[in-house]
Order: sequence, then structure tokens, then C-alpha cells
Amino acid sequence: MRSQTPVTRHVHIRVGFDLLNWPNRKTADIISTVEFNHTGELLATGDKGGRVVIFQREPESKNAPHSQGEYDVYSTFQSHEPEFDYLKSLEIEEKINKIKWLPQQNAAHSLLSTNDKTIKLWKITERDKRPEGYNLKDEEGKLKDLSTVTSLQVPVLKPMDLMVEVSPRRVFANGHTYHINSISVNSDCETYMSADDLRINLWHLAVTDRSFNIVDIKPANMEDLTEVITASEFHPHHCNLFVYSSSKGSLRLCDMRAAALCDKHSKLFEEPEDPSNRSFFSEIISSVSDVKFSHSGRYMLTRDYLTVKVWDLNMEARPLETYQVHDYLRSKLCSLYENDCIFDKFECAWNGSDSVIMTGAYNNFFRMFDRNTKRDVTLEASRESSKPRAVLKPRRVCVGGKRRRDDISVDSLDFTKKILHTAWHPTENIIAIAATNNLYIFQDKVNSDMH
Repeated sequence: MRSQTPVTRHVHIRVGFDLLNWPNRKTADIISTVEFNHTGELLATGDKGGRVVIFQREPESKNAPHSQGEYDVYSTFQSHEPEFDYLKSLEIEEKINKIKWLPQQNAAHSLLSTNDKTIKLWKITERDKRPEGYNLKDEEGKLKDLSTVTSLQVPVLKPMDLMVEVSPRRVFANGHTYHINSISVNSDCETYMSADDLRINLWHLAVTDRSFNIVDIKPANMEDLTEVITASEFHPHHCNLFVYSSSKGSLRLCDMRAAALCDKHSKLFEEPEDPSNRSFFSEIISSVSDVKFSHSGRYMLTRDYLTVKVWDLNMEARPLETYQVHDYLRSKLCSLYENDCIFDKFECAWNGSDSVIMTGAYNNFFRMFDRNTKRDVTLEASRESSKPRAVLKPRRVCVGGKRRRDDISVDSLDFTKKILHTAWHPTENIIAIAATNNLYIFQDKVNSDMH
């Protein structure tokens, strides 16, 4: 019987993209967000240069049955430009912080992209026909002399090369004083929310000049500030529920039916701290960098510096499951603090059935945890293994003692190579891994005789 556990099988590389394959990596090319659309046919990436690159999945051909799932560049556009706030003498980076796809309503696709201050709604359309045979215009589109028009003809549509057009539909600006860290589209498909360090705003997709503040944790005196908002997300099915995480490691579930301003949460999810593990770094490493609802809406997945945790919405006292991502770094926290790596914000992702979770680590490693079998695996996204049809081999970090041949020492880890951004196809075992300025797309290709 074929196993349904992707982390216990071989993983084959489908695509390895270098978004801009320059010899010297430029900061502008570093990928800052990765997001599949709701069908998984499109994959969008944003980078520090304000660009959005969209990849489209190719259909399976009869001649090459294994080519289905290959993603090719579909469209590239400049989403944000660098700006300057003259009132505050502040530079606003063009870096894309988040991308969120809207559910498809017609033939066109729509997505939201945001930098630190401004959110934009983009529409992506295709054109493969052009009208010809106008009565009042010539081939160049200029108006004809009406005296030369002696007969009427019916314009016709002629085939043309496929053209992908990306156009800005809305610009949502001036809603945030602090840097936007997350956006989330509501299940009602009409509203979305954006969160910064101290506030969360609710927007209507058709209204750009105003938003409603639904969470405000800014104290009257900023010296009393003890925590900030780190991430937020709407519930996948209930449009009135959303969650936000904090730098103190807590999660607050809010219900918009209770009050217009959701400063008073409905549920507080917080794990009591073990006094024996208390250290100078405790608060830093407990800060939640990402929170994701499961597809079922029953669970929440959070990532802090050393662990990923699964929370049950019906159990607030402690997480249902805790998985160690790289516990071997616990003894290295001092040096990680000195080089600022301890402040890295790793993301996490569910697979389509909520049975496996994924998150990134250092040395271009990423981790997968099977919730059913409790088995885990460490894999590496690298150019060395990015040949077509190559098989990813599990990697192992050795702390001390005997080392196997392929083991890597914890002292040999490259902390400049980090996988912060990951995404999982909504229904299939296809994952997207952003490793600096490279995008890797892997697929679990399993033969029926494999276990």
C-alpha cells in the first residue's frame, strides 16, 4: 500500500530558477516573499527591488508526460518604487513584504502586493486576439478622413501572440504609520486586513481612501511599549475571525462581531515559560515570526526562532505539538545575537491535507515534519542538487561525537544562506523554496512500488 507521508520519501527537483543570474548577487534580487494562488497554477515571488515575478505551471503534454508541473516565467512587473517621506525624512524601501492572491472571479487573476507603507491591487489578464477592420481607424489606430469612408465593414478578431497584461487597479496608501508586516484576504472576498507593528486595519477591496482600525496596541506612552504585532491572518472559513501574533510569543484570536475595535481578544494562546530555560535570549527567540491557519481552520501553525508549533483553536493553555527546527543552535545564541541572525524571521507552511508542515533553516536547509508519524527530515536547496530529475538526499547536522560521512558540523553551517520564505501548493506535493536570489521548486515524485 502506498504511503501518504511525503517527508519519508525521495523528493525530486522540478525547477531551479535564478531570478537574475548575475555573478555578484545584488540586494535587489533577493526574494522576499513566495505565494501560490488558490489553484496552484500560478506562483508569485516578490523581491527587495520591488519586482513581482509570476510563474505559470505548464500543462502536461503527451510527448513528455513528466513535464507537467514545470513552472515557467509568465509575467514580470515592477510593483513598487523607492519613495521618500519628506515629512519624516524617511526612505521607504521598494521591497515587497507580502503577496496575496485573490480568489479568481473571472478569466483574470488578481493579487495584492505591499511594501512597508503602500498596498497595491494588480490585475493580470491575457490577450491572444486583436481587432482588425475598423471603419473609422486605420491600421495604426489613427482616425481616417471621413470623406474616404465609402462602405461599412464588420471588425473581426485576428489571432496574435499571447500577451500578458498587468495593470494596477487600486492603490491603498496612508493607512499605516509603521511598517506593514502582513496582509490577509478575507474569506468574504470583499475585504482584507493589513498589519504593522502596532495596528491592524481592515480595508474594502473597492475603497482606497479609508480603512477601519480593528486592533490598536499602541500605548499612550511609547515607553510603556512591551510587545509588537509580528503577523496576522484571517480564518479561512469564518470571515469574522482573525488571529495575530506578538513578539512575546502569544497568539490572540479576535472576533469582529464582538466589537468594532478588537483590542480585547476572544482567546489568548500562550505557552507558560519554563523557568529553568530562562535566559537573556528567551524573549527574542520566543517571538512569533509567522502564523498560518490550517486549511481546515481547526489549527494554527506558528514559527519562532527555534521551533514550529501547532495550536488547536479549542486549547489555549499550550500547543498541541512542538517541533524542534534547529535545536543545535541553542548553544550558539550568543554569536547569533552578535551577527543579528537571531532576529531572522522564518515563515512556515502547511501541506494541502494539513498533515505535514514545512519551514526553513540555515545553510539553505529546510525542514519537514509529518504530524501523523512524527518523523522529520532535513533537505537542502542547492545548485549542486538542482539538476533535472535529481533526488534530494536527507541532510543531518552533527553537534559532536561521531560523524557520518555526509553529516555537516554545526560549526560549518553558513548563516548567510537562509531559507526564510517557503510555500506549499494548495493540493499537491509541490513546494517553492526561496534561497536568497534563487527560487527552487520541488515535487514529490513517487513510484507505486516505493514506500
